[in-house]
Amino acid sequence: MEFKNTLEFAKSLDAIDQLGVYRDEFIFPKVNGKEVIYFTGNSLGLQPKRTQGFIDEVMKDWAELAVEGHFYAKKPWWDYHEQLAEPLAKVVGALPEEVSVMNTLTVNLHLLMVSFYRPTKKRFKIICEEKAFPSDQYMFQSQVRFHGLDPKETIIEVKKREGEHYWRTEDVIQKINEVGDELALVLIGGVNYYNGQVMDMKAITKAGKAVGAMVGWDLAHAVGNVKLNLHDWEVDFASWCSYKYMNSGPGNASGIFVNRKYLGKTDIPRFEGWWGTKKETRFLMKPEFEPMENADAWQISNAPVLSIAPYLASLTLFEEVGMDALIEKRNKIVSYLEFILHEIDKEVDSSFEIITPKDRGCQLSVFLHGHGKSLFNYLMENGVITDWREPNVIRLAPAPFYCSYEDMYRFGQILKAGVLAN
Repeated sequence: MEFKNTLEFAKSLDAIDQLGVYRDEFIFPKVNGKEVIYFTGNSLGLQPKRTQGFIDEVMKDWAELAVEGHFYAKKPWWDYHEQLAEPLAKVVGALPEEVSVMNTLTVNLHLLMVSFYRPTKKRFKIICEEKAFPSDQYMFQSQVRFHGLDPKETIIEVKKREGEHYWRTEDVIQKINEVGDELALVLIGGVNYYNGQVMDMKAITKAGKAVGAMVGWDLAHAVGNVKLNLHDWEVDFASWCSYKYMNSGPGNASGIFVNRKYLGKTDIPRFEGWWGTKKETRFLMKPEFEPMENADAWQISNAPVLSIAPYLASLTLFEEVGMDALIEKRNKIVSYLEFILHEIDKEVDSSFEIITPKDRGCQLSVFLHGHGKSLFNYLMENGVITDWREPNVIRLAPAPFYCSYEDMYRFGQILKAGVLAN
């Protein structure tokens, strides 16, 4: 398709957008009395309008049933989380029994490391990406120290090539093969938070497994954004937050994936609690832990229903639309945004450098050469909610559920005015 940088063309794309009706399913903040152009679904997704009803239902059951809500609510609380397994499995490419919802992302990564990072004298090293998200870095370092190892000798970062802004799959695989039988774990962000690059998870997982290492993925920026096939790729484990592209609300419950081959085992290292033991015998208060036959065995405490309810609300939207339709629109709207950026670049005395490679999801990360934070501030003051990363990068993430092509056009006009004003 040949794009045009006109309002009429943008509106014509919206007119044929089959997902356009879902924009009205979300609540937009306003700046200067107008709905914002929202580019930060990669940080916190907008609130679905149906979320309030799911929370109200729990609150009503709590008020009317109190403790009996655990078993007699319309959606009983004691197994509330189980309702999320099947729709979430479709989003991440897993079997329903391989998925559970609990805790928050870094908590879950720590818990999964208990099971899947088992260093020995010979095999103890961890491969991750250079400048991983800080929480992952802290998690790696603290886990390594917990095992009495030196992070400097244990954690190996795969670097980008000199002068490049992205990782090459062949470099990751080369590093895996180089470390070889000393490698205990590969754990990388499936989509990089800074440049928006989608890693070749299938190829990297295969390479890690080939040398005998465990392979896990931090899918914070991947889930609900890119096509995932965790089961078919033979990933060992993964975790993700739910509040970015999944729109579950600030800090809400995380999801985990544990490959089926590890399920139902009593001898796997794991921090255990009451809610991970079998439902059938849970209330017999037996002293022996009998793990659930699914990923729920990694649960420790009972599910935070008020946190999970918004996640379930959002998943109903994913069930209606499906990842294939979301990805089809994602590809088109991100391409249109890229076109708009290049067109505005031609019209003003400026130089925008997109550092996101073609292996991408919703996000474009853009170097604003020659412009400081004043341009970012101008965008924010004029209703473009985006985000800033030092030294001069803005991240633009047009989530396909609620962003429109007209948003992309309007953003270009505001960006142009901002450049001329600064």
